[in-house]
Amino acid sequence: MLRERLGLSSRVQFHNPPKATREELLLAHEKSYVDRFLQGELAEKEVRQIGLRPWTDQMICRTLKLTGGTLAATKHALRVGIAGNMAGGTHHAHYNYGSGYCIFNDLAIAARWLQSQGLTRVLILDLDVHQGDGTASIFAEDIQICTVSVHCEKNFPFHKQQSDWDLSLEVGVNDPVFLETMQQIPKIVDDFRPQFVLYQGGVDGLQSDRLGRWRLTRAGLQKRNRFVYQLCSERSIPMVITMGGGYAEPLSDSVDAHADLFLQAASFCSPCFF
Repeated sequence: MLRERLGLSSRVQFHNPPKATREELLLAHEKSYVDRFLQGELAEKEVRQIGLRPWTDQMICRTLKLTGGTLAATKHALRVGIAGNMAGGTHHAHYNYGSGYCIFNDLAIAARWLQSQGLTRVLILDLDVHQGDGTASIFAEDIQICTVSVHCEKNFPFHKQQSDWDLSLEVGVNDPVFLETMQQIPKIVDDFRPQFVLYQGGVDGLQSDRLGRWRLTRAGLQKRNRFVYQLCSERSIPMVITMGGGYAEPLSDSVDAHADLFLQAASFCSPCFF
């Protein structure tokens, strides 16, 4: 549905990403976990913790494409400024296990790839309603990666990890409170001075989202996106946008908000690569 919507815009260019390789997965994940997934040998307990049902052999191709999409977008963004992945944002995947619909952490893999290219200050800005716990745990001891998470305190994951910056908000938060909290982010950015930003732009904070527990509006999320894009544009920081969560009823609310996420990005860098 999102692909059809974005296809109406002349500001968007689409690319079919390559599959992530085993070596790329190993940038941020434990060897045994990677190999057991690729060989279809995850234990039932591990599959249950990831939560994707029904579990089929197609999961392997889907996951490698999803991860490859974020890596491809990262490489595009280094050249053109902004690019995105119409999937990705799998921020609940930890070093050696998956969780919360997330098998591998594409944000972490992209950040590790950027490090391999000599970038020493990468910021992961996670504005999904759920804390980026897997991302936080992977980079807990890495001073070159700054993790920032604005999330609902009483929501999944129920055992939180410690990001570099956790801006936790209560259940029922509305646009003014959320946008006021966002005002803390420019100082974090200016103090860290990132060379690259990975923006997890989940839209599950919408009031109609069945998993979000916030009361944000589409207009509020549009202001959020504009704030982030202006922040990076004014500082000439290249960035990648990942889709993140969206579970609204009706689903069209999530599609609308996700379309805004990418089309607003395209207004700052035309054409944008997705």
